[in-house]
Amino acid sequence: QVQLVESGGGLVQAGGSLRLSCAASGRTFSDYAMGWFRQAPGKQREFVAATSWSGGSTDYADSVKGRFTIARDNAKNTVYLQMNSLRPEDTAVYYCAARRRFRSSSQSDYNYWGQGTQVTVSS
Repeated sequence: QVQLVESGGGLVQAGGSLRLSCAASGRTFSDYAMGWFRQAPGKQREFVAATSWSGGSTDYADSVKGRFTIARDNAKNTVYLQMNSLRPEDTAVYYCAARRRFRSSSQSDYNYWGQGTQVTVSS
């Protein structure tokens, strides 16, 4: 089992920045690729970003490319999502997720999920 706990969400004005963290426990963190997903009110959960087990390979949704950065620190068992130039449409609950080894943009590939952290961007 892998336990995931997100933090760092909050309320920010458009154009601002937030950094989300996801702390993992329970298994060898470096065995797992990590992803961030989000779900806005009334919408389905969608892919945001993913990183391979080493952090050497990353992927982003088109809507966040150039604004968000995913990174991981395997020594701290933590994955981060740096979000810059935030827009009201980025408002959502953000979830981190884990799967063995290879990153994926498909949420059905992920076995473990956190509880989510709310990000609200005001205009």
